[in-house]
Amino acid sequence: MLFPKKVKHRKWQRHRKDVALLTPDTRGVTLAYGSYGLKAMTAARIRSNQIESARKAVTRMVNKIGRYWIRIFPDRPITSKAAEVPMGKGKGDPDGFCFEVRPGRILFEVDGVSKEIAYEALRKAGAKLPVKTKIVSREV
Repeated sequence: MLFPKKVKHRKWQRHRKDVALLTPDTRGVTLAYGSYGLKAMTAARIRSNQIESARKAVTRMVNKIGRYWIRIFPDRPITSKAAEVPMGKGKGDPDGFCFEVRPGRILFEVDGVSKEIAYEALRKAGAKLPVKTKIVSREV
C-alpha cells in the first residue's frame, strides 16, 4: 500500500466538509500521461487500501500490454479510536493515510491498450473507490 516514508506531523486536524472541499479541483484535472483517465466527480477521502485495490483491478486488465499511472498519493494521516472506547480521552492513534479528492481530479490514467480494455479497467477501478467517477479520453 502507498504511504509516505516520513511525515512532519503524526496527526493532522480534520477539515470540515465545506465549500473548499466541494469546489472543483484546479490541479490534476487534465490527462497528462495516458489516453484514457478516471476522473472524480464527487469529493471524498480515498484511503491507501482503496487506491491499492483499484490499482490491482487496473493491473489485471492492462497486464503487460499497456501502461497505467496513479495520479494521487495518500499523504494525509487519519486516526481512529479503538472499539468501545468512551468519548473524550484525546485523539485516536494514527490508522493509515488518505488523499482528499475534490471533483475534477484525474485519479488513474491508462495507455497502450484498446478503448474497450481501457474503459473496462477504469470502470472496475472506479467501482473500488468511494467517489462517483467518469471515464475521460484524450481529444484527438
